[in-house]
Parts: sequence; structure tokens; C-alpha cells
Amino acid sequence: MSMGIPVKLQVFEGPLDLLLHLIDKNKIDIYDIPIVEITNQYLAYIREMQRQDLNVMSEFMVMAATLIDIKCRMLLPREVNEEGEEEDPRDELVQRLLEYKTYKYMSYELRDRMAQASRSVYRPSSMPKEVLSYRPEVNVKELVGDMNLDQLRRIFENVMKRQEEKLDPIRSKFGRIEKEEVSLPDKMTYVGEYARKKKKFSFRDLLEKQCSKTQIVVTFLAVLELMKTGLIRISQEHIFDDIKIEVRAYEQTESVGSH
Repeated sequence: MSMGIPVKLQVFEGPLDLLLHLIDKNKIDIYDIPIVEITNQYLAYIREMQRQDLNVMSEFMVMAATLIDIKCRMLLPREVNEEGEEEDPRDELVQRLLEYKTYKYMSYELRDRMAQASRSVYRPSSMPKEVLSYRPEVNVKELVGDMNLDQLRRIFENVMKRQEEKLDPIRSKFGRIEKEEVSLPDKMTYVGEYARKKKKFSFRDLLEKQCSKTQIVVTFLAVLELMKTGLIRISQEHIFDDIKIEVRAYEQTESVGSH
């Protein structure tokens, strides 16, 4: 008795995978499948699977039944749909095959991208923290222009003196009931928001709007800090005019609260 040469069958992921293999192997137009020939080849393949004692999944058998059903319907007169067009019994199978083919080749693309990504190695940043945290120094002369900080100090002292003159000489001798807490970051936020709204305003008016000496002092410090960060600049059109403050980098005023 002659022994047949054992043949290792290709493993397919499912019945659609097998059908695509048969279509590609026979160079068949997927939109015009010769159903008789494909059905015969499909049945021959699963019979070979059974002979080699491989586990035949039920879905392969369901597809075989589907192919036989289509084969029989192809022999009968074509059914007509509501639009009066003849229906092709293969249409549903073709749509399933096209959808499966799309996902199959998408999976190949993802697999290739994963393989490429596995060969990529990223070097962590080795930039010293001192370099990353460096910020170029602000040119104070550019911010102050033709003025100097002594002029700002004189305006500050003048406003402080006027604040003291507002106090009742008798009540001013009373001790304070509670300490007034004024936060410099909060005051910087206040001045930044004020500058954003006004665009350009009087330094003296800003100080005089404050309700206490502590508020004036902290407001003055906030102005100096915002000048140092480059968010505002001061100017004076004439020697004896009031000092004006204007926003130097309007888009940056949103970040004032973070200082």
C-alpha cells in the first residue's frame, strides 16, 4: 500500500481568511467570484483538514454550508429587489470579505509599526537643571527708561506721608486690634490684573487707591517685582509729570498669579 506524502496545511484564522487565500491564489476578481470553483476548493481543503485529524472549527463548516447555499442560488433565476434590480447571491459574502480584508491589512500595518517602534531608543534629557531654569536677565534701564528708582521712591514717600495725614491724631494712638496680613504674591496678582485692564495708568493713583500704609508698601514692592520680571515698564513724558505704568508684554499678564 503506497503511503501519501504528508502535506503541512497553512493555518488560517477563520473561514474568511481561507476564502481570501483561495481568491488570491486563483487570481480571482473578488467582485466576480466563480462560486462553483471556490466552493469545490474550499470543501477539498476542509476535507484535508479532517484527514489530518486537525480540529475543524464549526465556523469553517458554517461557511461551507453558506457556499453551497450560494452555489445553489446561482443556478436559480435571480431574485429582484424593490428597485427592480437583480440581486447577486454573492453580494453579502463579497462585503464580508472586503471588510475582513481591510481589517487584516490594518493589523499588518500596526504590527509593522510596533516592530519599528521596538527598535527606537530615546535618550533621556541630560540638560543640567541650572541651564533649564536659566532666564535671561531683564534690562532694568530699558524698563525704567530715562527715569530712575529714586523718583519712584520719592512718589512712594509722598503718598505715605499723605496717608499719615489722613489719620485721626487721637485714634491713631490706639493700638491695632488685629494685624493686617498682606501677601506680596496676591498683591502682584492684583497689580497684574489692574494693568491688564487699564493698559496704562498712573503710579501715584495706584498707590493712593490703597487703604492703608501696609497696602501701599506691598503695592510698591509688587510694582518693583513686576518691573523686574519684565511684565510692566514705567515712563514719564515730561520731568514733572506723573509716572505712568504700562503693560510691556500683554500676553504674559495671564501668568502674573504664578509669581
